[in-house]
Amino acid sequence: MTIDEQVAYLTKGAAETIRVEDLRAKLEQSAQTGKPLRVYLGVDPTAPDLHLGHTVVIRKLKHFQDVGHTAIFLIGDFSAMIGDPTGRTETRPPLSREQVDANAKTYLDQVFKILDPKKTEIRYNSEWLSPLTSDEIVKLCAKYRLARMLEHDDFRSRLANNLPIAVHELLYPLLTAYDAVVLRSDVELGATEQKFNLLVHREIQREFGLSPQAILTMPILEGLDGVQKMSKSLGNYVSINESQGEMYGKVMSISDELMWRYYLLLTDLTPQQINELKSKPMQAKKSLARRIVSDFHGEAQANQAQRDWERQFQGRGVANVPPLDHVGVVGRWDAWLVEIGLCKSKTEAQRQMKAGAVSVAWGDLESPNWRKITDPVAVFDPYAYPRAQDHLDFAFKVGREQKPFRIKFPPTSPR
Repeated sequence: MTIDEQVAYLTKGAAETIRVEDLRAKLEQSAQTGKPLRVYLGVDPTAPDLHLGHTVVIRKLKHFQDVGHTAIFLIGDFSAMIGDPTGRTETRPPLSREQVDANAKTYLDQVFKILDPKKTEIRYNSEWLSPLTSDEIVKLCAKYRLARMLEHDDFRSRLANNLPIAVHELLYPLLTAYDAVVLRSDVELGATEQKFNLLVHREIQREFGLSPQAILTMPILEGLDGVQKMSKSLGNYVSINESQGEMYGKVMSISDELMWRYYLLLTDLTPQQINELKSKPMQAKKSLARRIVSDFHGEAQANQAQRDWERQFQGRGVANVPPLDHVGVVGRWDAWLVEIGLCKSKTEAQRQMKAGAVSVAWGDLESPNWRKITDPVAVFDPYAYPRAQDHLDFAFKVGREQKPFRIKFPPTSPR
């Protein structure tokens, strides 16, 4: 790739690049000297498994690996026992060495489904953080000011709300900054919420006389509902360890709008290649689901998952669903969702709509064009939809559950 092509490919989907000029300069120097950039991602093994949201930044590390740079996957086995204060309103309970080691092993098994193990440098920050003497830690702390540390949004929020901050939490950004010093990294990757820590790392590198690294932050991936971030606690996640059928089905359940964001953040396709898929959304969604399953289960299993899904969901069209009587079809969406059995109550229906989990499609249900319904008091009026026949096929979706049906119109329509 040319330098321009590398910059475009490597920054694809990134929320922010600090700074693009720095990244370009480092790429140019790498091309001139033939020395690959050292690019690293640090991950604290605080839980045993990963979901697709975690893989966004891992895939970005793969992109650097794809164009010939050195990918370093850093396991924060020492820093995990401190606990990252980012996003926390209270001090994180410490993990034991046994918990960290067990989680670290599962992480490697999972990330090597994306990264090339033969081309990945695996490091543990306990290699250099555990041997640090108290004298060295004091000197490290002297390189950063407390006022700057308290600019961290989470620390500032806790202080404003009279919530405690433990002293060891202030050490976290400094100790992880020492990772960047030891690794002599040219580029560091992280999620958007890690921006403060990454900037501290860049500043501490400068304090040690090193050229400060470029930073790429990756956005937080929305979950299957398309609203809240992907999270196991919210139940809107796709685990990279679940079965190929479950994984394929979950990806097929997302909205068309969310599908393009998943393409951008979860595949290696360029924006131009993604745009070429937009004329056929159903085929594009199947391709996305197949690509994701293939990443974690292999191509043969992905193809089988697609055949199983098509057999289950595309072999039964709306013709197998009893037509609904046209009488009384005009009514509020919350009542309709209860009537067709997708919600147990109007209260649940309203909650689902407010959460962005309700969609409607009409016409060709083999390639549905889902539209979200977010207004709890809106009215479902089938007469308002364009049709060329005496009936119109609809489908409602709440979360992953879908319900197709056909509405027959009277010979004399009130519209």
